[in-house]
Amino acid sequence: MPSTKFVFWTLIACGLVTWLSRILPFVLLKKFNLPAKVVEFLSFVPITIMAALWFENLFKQNLGHLPIIDYANLIASIPTVLTAILTKRLLLIVIVGIISLALIRLAI
Repeated sequence: MPSTKFVFWTLIACGLVTWLSRILPFVLLKKFNLPAKVVEFLSFVPITIMAALWFENLFKQNLGHLPIIDYANLIASIPTVLTAILTKRLLLIVIVGIISLALIRLAI
């Protein structure tokens, strides 16, 4: 069984690595300018991540079978996608998605 000291220092190290990996890019980008092509490429990262998360939750996996559609998530996607098209505000998109899925699960 690991000692308390080991667990404590492991948590500190993991927190430091997580913090540095999120802060260091911002610090470095303040000092350097990226080429326009790189900035354009990086502009697709948020939508790609959101699409991957969406597709992952849109289907249910069963080993040995084809994936089946999760209809609650599919129905909740409709107002969420409309919000994305109309506003293009990430926070509002997430809030609408959470509320619509909660309402659908409440109704079921």
